[in-house]
Amino acid sequence: MSSYAPYDPLNVLKPVGERVWIVDGPEIKMAYPYLRLLKLAFPTRMTVARLADGGLWIHSPTPLTDALARDIDALGAVRFLVAPNRLHYWWIGDWKARYPHAVTYAAPGVRAAAARRFAGFEVELTDTPPPQWQGEIEQTLVRGDFMTEAVFMHVASRTLILTDLIENFEPRRIAGRLMRSIVCLAGCCDPDGAMPVDLRATFYRHRAGFGAAIERMLSWGPERIVLAHGRWYPANADAELKRAFRWVYRAAA
Repeated sequence: MSSYAPYDPLNVLKPVGERVWIVDGPEIKMAYPYLRLLKLAFPTRMTVARLADGGLWIHSPTPLTDALARDIDALGAVRFLVAPNRLHYWWIGDWKARYPHAVTYAAPGVRAAAARRFAGFEVELTDTPPPQWQGEIEQTLVRGDFMTEAVFMHVASRTLILTDLIENFEPRRIAGRLMRSIVCLAGCCDPDGAMPVDLRATFYRHRAGFGAAIERMLSWGPERIVLAHGRWYPANADAELKRAFRWVYRAAA
């Protein structure tokens, strides 16, 4: 039985903006940084962007089924596979095996974390977009002690793409009163989704840089925010960013 009601249908492309799609994947169970003995259920989601030349940019890939691969192939050629932080690389090796000509990109710290499962990351992400998607996808890094996350903005659709900087679990989808209570106490329940409190602690020393990254995201003028976990935001991106990251501003005050 699923611990988190899925965002059906799974493993299919769902359009969210101009040349941008999401794919909702299966539930996984993993621990927060300081709650290793407690495994929590996470819904998964990847983002697909089609660049001007028709190539596909894949963010945080979910499992690659044969049916999904056929849909992806009909959309364009897979050119880039992106692991945005050290928790989101799990299925990149499977995608690379199917699309060997795709270039694999990873945020700082991913290579070490992923070494046993996939050691084939070719390029490390920085604060500057590489020439291959410059002008179409903006990016910046948000650095912390436990992990660094690469944040992206698809310019044409004004879609901001986050991974774990905001998690927005819907209580009605969480099975069990205890688990609902734990997730909400962690500070990442819809409608006030944010970063879980234990993960926030790992960014505390870097709050000045975090604040600068938030201002950069706001300067991009996003309309919507896609998240890896939970309900994403189809509108009011500016307000949602300021709400979800108010703890950063308080910590920096």
